[in-house]
Amino acid sequence: MKKLATALFIVLSFAGPRAVLADEPKTTGAPPNGEIAQAVEVQATVTAIDQQSRMVTLKGPEGNEKTIHVDKRARNLAQVKVGDMVKIAYVQHVAWHVKKAGEGASGDVTAEGAEARAKPGEKPAGAVGQRVNFDATIEAIDLAKGTVTLKGPQGNSQTIKARNPANLKKVKVGDVVNITYTEAVAIKVEEAPK
Repeated sequence: MKKLATALFIVLSFAGPRAVLADEPKTTGAPPNGEIAQAVEVQATVTAIDQQSRMVTLKGPEGNEKTIHVDKRARNLAQVKVGDMVKIAYVQHVAWHVKKAGEGASGDVTAEGAEARAKPGEKPAGAVGQRVNFDATIEAIDLAKGTVTLKGPQGNSQTIKARNPANLKKVKVGDVVNITYTEAVAIKVEEAPK
């Protein structure tokens, strides 16, 4: 997932405060569940390109510039010209729901990934994403601090602050939190505006 890390670096370099957070749904009586989503969209202009070294300089919306190396796996670099627009979208999503202790943790971690890219000869474009699903068991609850300690499928424990401390009163040690984490980035190069 090196491509995902590189694209994320580009997004964060230009992003600024454009993230959007979705809040936890309000459900009464049901076991706690929710989701957090963050989406960032950035547009940059190609200000310089060296096809030999594969170095591309991008100028962000606030005038900041970054020079990056474009890996050889990114085909169609020859189609990119100074003035072209690079559009980048990054999405991160975490969803969870609590299962009572009797329902148990599966112990399985499932991961899946996908990627797509432009056909040879087209302007560069591509997308890459991954989704990981796992169960974590509640090991401890601290109502005073508003924290919960979760034990993951590999035996590692982590204490986290509850987004909604009232939910801590709805769960017990031994309950299982099913967590799905999704991350994706898409990059598209468009011809310079005329």
